Amino acid sequence: MSRFLFVVPPLVGHINPATGVAAELASRGHELAWACADPALVRRLAGESARVFPCAGPVPGTGEGVRPPDIRGPEALKFLWEAFLAPLAEQMAPGVATAVEEFGPDVVVTDQQALAGGLVAERLGVPWATSATTSAEFTDVFAGIPKVGLWLDELLQGLRADLGDPSGTGDPRFSPHLVLAFSTPELVGPEARQGEQIRWVGPSIAPRPAAPDFPWDWLDRSRSLVLVSLGTANTDVGARFLTECVTALRARTDRVQAVIADPGGALDRSDEEDKDLLVLPSIPQLPLLERADAVVSHAGHNTVCEALWHGVPLVVAPIRDDQPVIAGQVTGAGAGIRVRFGRVTAPKLGAAIDAVLHEPEHRAAADRIRTAFRAAGGSRAAATHLELLATGASPKETP
Repeated sequence: MSRFLFVVPPLVGHINPATGVAAELASRGHELAWACADPALVRRLAGESARVFPCAGPVPGTGEGVRPPDIRGPEALKFLWEAFLAPLAEQMAPGVATAVEEFGPDVVVTDQQALAGGLVAERLGVPWATSATTSAEFTDVFAGIPKVGLWLDELLQGLRADLGDPSGTGDPRFSPHLVLAFSTPELVGPEARQGEQIRWVGPSIAPRPAAPDFPWDWLDRSRSLVLVSLGTANTDVGARFLTECVTALRARTDRVQAVIADPGGALDRSDEEDKDLLVLPSIPQLPLLERADAVVSHAGHNTVCEALWHGVPLVVAPIRDDQPVIAGQVTGAGAGIRVRFGRVTAPKLGAAIDAVLHEPEHRAAADRIRTAFRAAGGSRAAATHLELLATGASPKETP
């Protein structure tokens, strides 16, 4: 039996993939613990019995972390690092150190955006693995903005000097021991970053806590089912886009039903029992994807990978952060169509939905990625690589 400490940011999309790996390790008899700035969120997603070491850290979308809704591109990236990721690393570090000292892990598994995990493990001499819950960093995202890349390198070096081993080298977003990439090159593309420590394991898809009751009898199998979701972190900017979605989908009710996730209450829900369109604050996404024919999404990594795990093509409307990169992966692979989040109109959105529903090449590409995802092994493969790391195997010795 080995001990694994998972260090995660207080973000649903980054905790969910880790829960699948943690559950697989637990089923093999290993001991687990977590470190996070939001223990309640970890327990909600990983189970109420999860052992969680509390850490300090900013809460996304509050205080100085409230991001102006109109910033995009490099400005949004700098805001993310300056207002959230760098402070999160600095504030989490003492709690992570306490967790390492008290729990005594054989391996620290740290999310790529919870840098305190890797830096503290590096300083304390504990082997650590990166849980890369977005594949955006596996491509040269700074090719067109080299000054931003240099700025980020300096920021990361400063964090290492403060929190890690000052003599350490390498990018703290990528463990030198093991990087678990929850995607595959079939989606990321031919230029996907490679390395002897990188393991492309595909998405970690695992059962989730029961969602609110869903009216499954409402679904009409004679019509295509379209899911619309902008994730849980974009409620402040989604009203216009969701409204255009409603208009586009209502024009197709003779052949389409739609389920729209609206956690922020941007839309009128007085017609929740509408036979053509269902607007709910939360949806059972994984079960619905088994029935879905298309997904309209912000190109969040988890939503994209979950859709393609089920072979469902997408219309992607990236908003910020890594989403433009992930959207480029979807269109580059042929598994969907990209639209402009801030400017798309209902007619153009409707045409994109029609295309992914009826043009066979998008479905064929989604099926190809589905096959690659499932062959990669997911949480089982990730757990095996972590077990090998815990026994002292080097990256060259792991399959």
